Amino acid sequence: MDGTEAETDSWVHLVVQGGEWAGWSMYGNDPFEDHAGPFYYRIAEDGRPVCAMRPEHKHMNGGGFMHGGALMTFADYCLFVIARDALKDSRSVTATFNSEFVGAVPEGSLLECRGEVVKAGRSMVFVRGIMTVEGDAVLSFSAVLKKTAPRT
Repeated sequence: MDGTEAETDSWVHLVVQGGEWAGWSMYGNDPFEDHAGPFYYRIAEDGRPVCAMRPEHKHMNGGGFMHGGALMTFADYCLFVIARDALKDSRSVTATFNSEFVGAVPEGSLLECRGEVVKAGRSMVFVRGIMTVEGDAVLSFSAVLKKTAPRT
């Protein structure tokens, strides 16, 4: 979802049909995120996107908690979901990414992310977000997304 996926008219949105994630959506055209996930999103009642995942054993570090790199990978996915309306007509990449690790994420927990577009300019979109487990903050982040080309 960073603008380097195969040339398509738009992002592929796959709606999950069954199981725990029924009704949630996922992007289906980013090979790295497909490998690193699964990651999901939906639009909450307030009209804002919420992203979620359940960390698996493959996401854990040697201490038994979610690896910082896995958290940052999920945060990068979330950036593009949060900013999708501001990016709908363009391809883009993450230009800057800042994060603060403020809690641990156990395997199997429900990890959620919410955020907002702080400002959407002509060529840059400023985003911030927070990840939580059971309402407790585990990661806060901010980033700038650079629009690279019109979406065809």
